Amino acid sequence: MPLPAPLSLAPPAHPRVPLAPVLSRASFGRGRASLPSVLEAGEARFVTSGRVALALALRALGVEAGDAVLLPAYHSLSMVPPVLWRGATPLFYRVGMDTAVDLDDVAARLGPRVKVLVVTHYFGFPQDLVRLRAFCDAHGLALVEDCAHCFFGEHAGRPVGAFGDYAIASSMKFFPAYDGGVLVSRTRPLASRLRPAGAAFEIKALLNTLERGFAYGRLPLLHALLAAPLAAKGLLWNALKGRRGEAAQAAALAPASSDSGVEFDPAWVDKRASWIARRLLRRADAGRIVTRRRANYARLERALGGLPGCRPLFAQLPAGACPWLFPLLVDDPEPVCARLDAWGVPVTRFASTLWPGVDAAAGAESAALSRRVLAFPLHQELREDELAWLCERARAALAP
Repeated sequence: MPLPAPLSLAPPAHPRVPLAPVLSRASFGRGRASLPSVLEAGEARFVTSGRVALALALRALGVEAGDAVLLPAYHSLSMVPPVLWRGATPLFYRVGMDTAVDLDDVAARLGPRVKVLVVTHYFGFPQDLVRLRAFCDAHGLALVEDCAHCFFGEHAGRPVGAFGDYAIASSMKFFPAYDGGVLVSRTRPLASRLRPAGAAFEIKALLNTLERGFAYGRLPLLHALLAAPLAAKGLLWNALKGRRGEAAQAAALAPASSDSGVEFDPAWVDKRASWIARRLLRRADAGRIVTRRRANYARLERALGGLPGCRPLFAQLPAGACPWLFPLLVDDPEPVCARLDAWGVPVTRFASTLWPGVDAAAGAESAALSRRVLAFPLHQELREDELAWLCERARAALAP
């Protein structure tokens, strides 16, 4: 496929292809045999985001003021506020350039007030869960599996999430929904009751889910049918605001996580995911999602893996992994990012900003990963023409 004509240096209004899944028919239907999901690891609660799930896990584990929680130095900023909400101190441990947990560094940071080890399965690649579970048992630590990148997968014959005392997940990264997170445990109690977030949130979640799909040309017939109601959306919001009290109007209509923010609002802690998010999670076909993501990963690996000045972050895609993104380790990322941005190519720089105070001893590898890893979308909703364009533009940006 030939490269498009040169584009303006100003980035387009939104990326040429969707960074995250958008609503279409691609997630539904009948797929091949699938990997297990985190939902098969234990009982589940459906909340609005992964950070809310983490907050619930820490609360259930009794984390309180004076305690400490071990977090990876290569992290999303959204991981830290739930720890601070409990009054605890975050302690950052090293991960290697392969993202594996450095257990020697973890051991060096243990103390009488360290209660929890949070472990992230980066980009959908499971950590060595057998080793991590044994380490936590030996040191009296609770293990929380951060499956925000890893909704589907298995390790040692068990689903991701099944090794932790709790597991958290971000269903928004794998399903075409505006909101969604999951808290799972097979051995520990879960919050018995979650509250609905209200009619305004439910309507916003539904409309945003639809509009994100429409923005990328999905479901054109439904788009045509809903054109008039969507055009009148402003009137609907004003009516809803009029029915809410002043205190309710001051509260956020949706969690920051749904609009790519890293803030944590405790008001969302005990609220359940939207109806549309829960519906999509139940109805989507796991086999189809896993099969397409693995095939798209292989496609990107063939297109980008042999280029000079870069290499895939992981040497191979394990049989038990369903990737979130395709992470590429780039020697000189800044000029590549500038070209990608100018052409409207979506790319994620996970942990591009680390929490203030991450010390050099824990953060050297994390700083390198946050600067050098460029991660490309590979979700099941990408069309063939979009994936081909993405590969061609990424190759052009990476060319010496």
